[in-house]
Amino acid sequence: MPKSNFQDLTFQDRREALVVAQRKSRRHEFLLEKDFWVVATLQSLFDAPFGNHLIFKGGTSLSKAWKAISRFSEDIDITYDIRAFAPELVSTADDEAFPPSRSQEKRWTKAIRRKLSMWVDDIARATVRETLESKGYEVEIQADENLLLVQYESLFEVTDFVLPEVKVDFGARSTGEPHEVMSVSCDAAPYLPEVAFPEARPTTMLATRTFWEKATAMHVYCKQQKHKGERLSRHWYDLVRLDHAGIAMRALKDRTLALNVAKHKSIFFSEKDTHGKRINYEDAVTGHLQLVPTSDTFELLKHDYEKMLAVGMLNDETTTFEELIERCSDLEARANR
Repeated sequence: MPKSNFQDLTFQDRREALVVAQRKSRRHEFLLEKDFWVVATLQSLFDAPFGNHLIFKGGTSLSKAWKAISRFSEDIDITYDIRAFAPELVSTADDEAFPPSRSQEKRWTKAIRRKLSMWVDDIARATVRETLESKGYEVEIQADENLLLVQYESLFEVTDFVLPEVKVDFGARSTGEPHEVMSVSCDAAPYLPEVAFPEARPTTMLATRTFWEKATAMHVYCKQQKHKGERLSRHWYDLVRLDHAGIAMRALKDRTLALNVAKHKSIFFSEKDTHGKRINYEDAVTGHLQLVPTSDTFELLKHDYEKMLAVGMLNDETTTFEELIERCSDLEARANR
């Protein structure tokens, strides 16, 4: 007997199905619902004509594709391979597609930002909307520069921390390598075998590169000491989980990858520290990585982490933020050796 597509069920049947999955999985039903929309959106992106040039990355890739972290990750980070997106810029560049000079760096960034905003608004929004609607999904699609917002009517009461929308954050300033095609499925699917859920096969950035992407971003946060913490503590959690999974150790041994990430960040994501001095990303991958925040920012991150625990985004996690920082301190020491 063929399965019923989840999106074809009535409003009440979809709601009851996710309540059943919630009882079996012990995951909040509104998170299972949003996960469904994350996978459906991924499927629409990688089944699109431009899907072969996209690379899935970030925390959601660690959770959904690599199964390296157990937290619920709600946003989708996508890189459009710069070689396919802006071939006119990279025709004379090296294999890593880096701009050859400082003046070219600024020109590339300006050109890509303008072109990407137009592509998201004109191409990505229409393609994702048409694909989802053809499969019976009811959505509203909004575009905002490099962001695509897939908005849906929730089956459950909406919380301020988990909104009924999937945010797709596009970039187009790297090759996204190294990467591998992975399988992604809905968290509710194993608990509802009589229901058909969407599946996706995204080209996914290797977790070792994502480790260095996150580690260098955390290094910048620590150097800047900005008084903000909302939705940032997840990076410390992710790094600890990557260390536990053995991925951090592999990343630390890959010096070529580390230096490539540092060079890319230096070119396209230049940042200054609290003294106005340009942050040297190469320092972060050659013995001077900082993962432990200052006391001023510690409490902000801790509060954010406790909010994630409270809404169930970390499933059955019992690790305290103090323990996360202690483990990050150990990881920092090992990285710098």
